[in-house]
Amino acid sequence: MMSLPAANAQEGQVNTQALVQRASHNELAPTGNDHLFRYLLHKVDDGKDTTKEIVETRDGDVARLVATDGKPLSADAEKAEMDRLNNLLAHPELQRHRQQAEQEDNKRADEMVRLLPDAFLYKFEGMVPGPNGPCYRLSFQPNPNYTPPDREGEVYHGMAGELWIDKGQERMVKFDAHLIDDVSFGWGILGKLYKGGSILVEQKDVGDHRWETTHMKLSLTGKALMIKPLSFQTTEDASQFEPVGSNLGYQKAVRLLQSLPQSNPGR
Repeated sequence: MMSLPAANAQEGQVNTQALVQRASHNELAPTGNDHLFRYLLHKVDDGKDTTKEIVETRDGDVARLVATDGKPLSADAEKAEMDRLNNLLAHPELQRHRQQAEQEDNKRADEMVRLLPDAFLYKFEGMVPGPNGPCYRLSFQPNPNYTPPDREGEVYHGMAGELWIDKGQERMVKFDAHLIDDVSFGWGILGKLYKGGSILVEQKDVGDHRWETTHMKLSLTGKALMIKPLSFQTTEDASQFEPVGSNLGYQKAVRLLQSLPQSNPGR
């Protein structure tokens, strides 16, 4: 992995576009680390508050709902969750469908990361402490010469904000963006996101150079097909990462989740 000079980082010494290009490459490149993890995911989505225990497997992630609104599940809700997990064990096609959806989501996310070096113009703003060491703090504005390759990439036309990059590993630590203009998709026919929305994504090394998203917050409003209101108000926090090996199958993960004590399933 390439690195910038360790001497006192000043604007003239930091080629920001090249730095973002390397960081984007590092985000997308295989790490050689095939460790899988289990972790807690707390999510608030349009007022719905859930906590899930997630286990990564070679067959895609498996989840067990362990709390709603910060409280353990009722007996009826716990039974329904166990029934759902038993049904998942009995029907591998359900997990295959989930894995396919997961892979599509990851593919779209990777494409958005791939566009970052070209979509914005970056300026070095100084060094800041990060979760794993010092970070380059870059501000960014839309690149007027950027041509989005698809509809999803069009959103970058109306964004500005900050990007933090870990100095030691040149990985993206924080993407904090705000919509400074309305953004239309398909000449406004397919949809529009309104000025004032925000996207915050934070990640860190959770162990053995494995980088995971630990915080995400979306606050976006708009409309679809010219008339249907859109609203995304979501916050996610991932914590308590623990390795579970490198070749765990989904059925073994389900049994692991089922074995968690109901009194304190979220550890």
